[in-house]
Amino acid sequence: MGITDIISLLSGVALFLFGMSLMSSGLKTVAGSKLELMLYRLTNSIPKGVALGTGVTAVIQSSAATSVMLVGFVNSNMMRLKQATAIITGAILGTSITGWIICLSDIGGNGADGWIKLVSTTTITGVVAICGIILRMFCKKASYRHVGDILMGFAVLMFGMQTMSASVAPLKESEAFMSVVTAFSNPALSIAVGILLAGVLQSSSASVGIVQALAVTGAIDFSVAFPLIMGIGIGSSVPVLVSAISANVNGKRTAFVYLVAHVIGAIFCGAIFYTVNAFYPFSFANAAMTSFSVALTNSLFRLATMILLIPLNGLLVKIVSVMIRDKSGEPDDNIDIDRLEERLIEHPAIAIEQSRIAMCSMAQKAEHNFARAVDLLKDYSAEKYQLVLDKEDVIDRYEDKLGSYLVKLTGKELSHDENKDVSEFLHTIGDFERIGDHAVNIAEAAQEIHEKKIVFSPDARKELDILIAAVREIMTLSVKSFTDKDLEAASRVEPLEEVIDNICDIVKLHHVRRVQTGECTLNQGFVFNDMLTDFERTSDHCSNIAVAMIELEKDMFDTHEYLNTLVDAKAGAFSRYFEDYSKKYSID
Repeated sequence: MGITDIISLLSGVALFLFGMSLMSSGLKTVAGSKLELMLYRLTNSIPKGVALGTGVTAVIQSSAATSVMLVGFVNSNMMRLKQATAIITGAILGTSITGWIICLSDIGGNGADGWIKLVSTTTITGVVAICGIILRMFCKKASYRHVGDILMGFAVLMFGMQTMSASVAPLKESEAFMSVVTAFSNPALSIAVGILLAGVLQSSSASVGIVQALAVTGAIDFSVAFPLIMGIGIGSSVPVLVSAISANVNGKRTAFVYLVAHVIGAIFCGAIFYTVNAFYPFSFANAAMTSFSVALTNSLFRLATMILLIPLNGLLVKIVSVMIRDKSGEPDDNIDIDRLEERLIEHPAIAIEQSRIAMCSMAQKAEHNFARAVDLLKDYSAEKYQLVLDKEDVIDRYEDKLGSYLVKLTGKELSHDENKDVSEFLHTIGDFERIGDHAVNIAEAAQEIHEKKIVFSPDARKELDILIAAVREIMTLSVKSFTDKDLEAASRVEPLEEVIDNICDIVKLHHVRRVQTGECTLNQGFVFNDMLTDFERTSDHCSNIAVAMIELEKDMFDTHEYLNTLVDAKAGAFSRYFEDYSKKYSID
């Protein structure tokens, strides 16, 4: 194989890849937005997801492109991991369509004459190219120009395929090439070469196309082509994995579903083929491959993989969840909110219980996120700061979904106890969401302290630590009282809230004095006072939660009257709790 043949081969590969990219881009431009809507709206069942994945990937001709799109959907919480897994399963088969398009290059080969020349690759490519350039250059409507891109991409792809095939044709006479191909009869080596080829080209369709081009030499038999195809499937996961580098946990899991699915398919299909072939040798194992047989083998392998994976959808999710663990230590954020099925609204008792579970989850997430934000004051990092922001988005989603769900429940006929539960949820959901907002404010204060290298005086630090400890306790009390329906814990919240108010007043006075004497700077004063405000308001929301529980238990809701009764009494349990907390969190 001379230098000119090598250059011809590389130019053919370049044209092939460019044509595929141009055609795929045109297809995604013409149908992209519709395909995206279909992908995340029409996947409420595994069969639908598999069918949709197959269809969409057949259109855009890239399972990697489909999977990259899914990583984005899951990363932005537009789609669940389980939905994406079903679509990826279908995409595995859908990407094999390109191999059949390439088979058109076999039509009307050398020696063809008469009417067969009219349907030869050269004629088809020429007609498509003429139509494409007319649409591309002379049509003003954008959609027609994009169709022109698709046709031009197809023409360039076919011309590149012809160039590759022509450049490798002399290899059938090369003994060196034949010896290299013979080495590929080792399945492990062929799989490794397939992985490398697809990893470099970042496209399984392009890699299979190169195998189809090599098949014209007659040196590629089934024992070489099959493991190459298995390796190509695994190697095509490279661009998907790269796209998920900056994604969240579920985005990374989606990318790994693509890799794990191909690995399972290769192991299963390879094990069956080589085991059976060892005892009952297949007659076609050493048969020379053609462009057609390569496309057929690729499609059958992917079809078998898809059929295998459909019932293993849940197992795939579990495997990638073990591989990519949530370092925050929390379960999947969508688990509890997904309980709020619209169909359950017709069964209020069940719907309210599901809402209770989701509300408790929201309360705990708010508490954990507040703790994360406070921890940033002593141990700041950009990753931990971002985690606080991400979890706040989760809390906001809970509020939106729960709010609309509970409002729909109020329109149903509810019993006395059910009405009380719904009222309690509606009265407290806003407070949990606002606690999440104050957590973000505290995280932003921590970021400012870190970036500006602000250092508080020892007295300011000591007072802040006491206040933080008190707010942590009131947060724990309010969440415990809500999740456990513990009215005794709820009765402790208001006395502690008054103690926190007193602490904030005292600390503010002390800090003003420190700023005046120069012990603390004005910049320190601003961020310090902002934090005091967030801690004080957080305790107010904890008080609102506890008061709502106590008052609704009495079948009434008058916060003002309840608080006046407590303040006026100053005796009994309230007084004892107030004195205990005042001693425990004493500033002076």
